[in-house]
Amino acid sequence: MRSVPRTSEYKIAANYTLAGESRWDLLAVDPDHHHLFLSRSDHVQVVDIRTGQSVATLTGTDGVHGFAIAPSLHRGFATNGRANSVTEFDLLTLQRVRDIKVSGQSPDAALFDAVSGRVFVFNAKSNNASVMDPASGAEVATIAFEGNPELGVSDGHGHVFLNIEDKAQLVEIDVKSMQVTHTWALAGCEEPTGLAMDVVHARLFSACANRTMVVTDASDGRQVARVAIDEGPDGAEFDAQTRDVFSPNGRSGTLTVVHEDDAEHFRVVQTLPTQTSARTIVLDPKTHRLYLPAARFEPQAEGAKGRPPMVAGSFSVLMVERK
Repeated sequence: MRSVPRTSEYKIAANYTLAGESRWDLLAVDPDHHHLFLSRSDHVQVVDIRTGQSVATLTGTDGVHGFAIAPSLHRGFATNGRANSVTEFDLLTLQRVRDIKVSGQSPDAALFDAVSGRVFVFNAKSNNASVMDPASGAEVATIAFEGNPELGVSDGHGHVFLNIEDKAQLVEIDVKSMQVTHTWALAGCEEPTGLAMDVVHARLFSACANRTMVVTDASDGRQVARVAIDEGPDGAEFDAQTRDVFSPNGRSGTLTVVHEDDAEHFRVVQTLPTQTSARTIVLDPKTHRLYLPAARFEPQAEGAKGRPPMVAGSFSVLMVERK
């Protein structure tokens, strides 16, 4: 049976301006302590989401990219891409606990799997995952992939799913054996990055570079649907309460909201203007608010290579909520 038609929309409810001209990548939320963790090139910026103010800085995280939040352990983990390490920190005190070396190259996205009690770190330049035991602080296994790993999700039932960006694949990992059990082609998808999951209905949502979201049945790899999104996604979220899927489109400067009518039917219900560069996203599962970092950049000089500098004072986090 299909769900009740959507009647409300989303809006940008706040825009928190934050200090610093450092670049950013992924972000994470600790809903229990109301903290937002932002990767800022060589440090982690911690924001109180009740006030929008910075409350702490974790330094010495060279090339920080992603986070794994482990509420049951009262710990967070930040991946340091240039240092090939992971920084463990206390979620209550926001203090560094230790730095853990990984054998992979350029650790990027990460997640905590509650079933195995392990942290999975996805290494962008060595095409593998480092599996860490938080108790010992040791890398206990590595998992090889055919291509470049991007974002992953845990279903809380013994499986981790992961987008393989350059191969347009979706892989399933068994957390007990620490082996890839399935590899599925993402037909019609180019360079999948963001990944979200509806655990109840076993649906995976891959955000692709060719303005497409691919919906996959997590039980057998069957492609359920393709939904049009905008350009430049680098994240995805699913809200189990509203059954809405979100794609932040950094090049288009929009947030695509896709509603799950039922396990087989999906439709775009809103395209919310956000800001160019707002490409990554996190959902607070308690407040159902979404957070998207963004900034403005100087004009690119003719013939210049690399990214232009950020406009001073322009970095901020957009907070999105339902009207």
